[in-house]
Amino acid sequence: MLFTKYLLLSLLVVEVQLFLHQLESFLFVNINDTVKIQCSSKEQFLAGGITAQWYRRREGEAPMLIKRCSDNQNVNKVACISEGHNLTLEIYNAQWNDSGVYYCTNSYIILTFGYGSTLIVGDSYITSSWVLTLAPSPHGLLSPRMADLACVVHGVSNPVQISWSFSGDLQEQGLMHSLKAKDGSFVFINHISVPMDTWTSGKNFTCEVKFNSSGKHVRKIARYMEASSTVHPSGCMLQTVRYTVVVFLGVLMVSVSLAWSLCGSNPGSNHLCPTGV
Repeated sequence: MLFTKYLLLSLLVVEVQLFLHQLESFLFVNINDTVKIQCSSKEQFLAGGITAQWYRRREGEAPMLIKRCSDNQNVNKVACISEGHNLTLEIYNAQWNDSGVYYCTNSYIILTFGYGSTLIVGDSYITSSWVLTLAPSPHGLLSPRMADLACVVHGVSNPVQISWSFSGDLQEQGLMHSLKAKDGSFVFINHISVPMDTWTSGKNFTCEVKFNSSGKHVRKIARYMEASSTVHPSGCMLQTVRYTVVVFLGVLMVSVSLAWSLCGSNPGSNHLCPTGV
């Protein structure tokens, strides 16, 4: 039963890949700006997009339908514009609470979703925000073939953009998860796995976090350090703490990934989705 459900969701992911494409993965705008989020399809949208819809998923919340392209409701705030193979959602007078991940959908025959565009309005950085990189010590590698690195962004009010570079070359966005704190702030954990020979090559692995449209960002660097034959007790304790944190993050990431394997391709499945990314 579980395998059948997973197979059906996998087929839905294939459907997404074949039909819908959202051009921007991240958009940063200032408060009161007009936002344009674009989506394209291999097939033309029917009759001006009458089967198209837009969903928004805020951090810690289930996805919510915010615009049916076939209706004229709330046109002073949001508008849906369809031109052949292209669909655009326009948001006027954008505010902080408009931040979230936006999905274009097409409900013709089967409901399909784009991969999502993350909109960040204003500044996600607050006084409690900080950034930390976590990397395995020479004594704490979890796998002989791969090294797991994590970039932790703590205490932010909205989504942030996290990317990794290896000695200056942009490599990947990584796998993102989030947790919501009791005070309403968020913790984002971005995880990458790199081959062991790449990790031990002496390169700098830089996590870059962008919080707002001004372009200001925070960079944190992780680098492999060869094991020393003599280790100070305090250094041993620090490595133990780092190893424990990495193990915890690994377990957390696997758990969240398994949950999202069941619901990540269908943002409307509220009863399956965890409250994080």
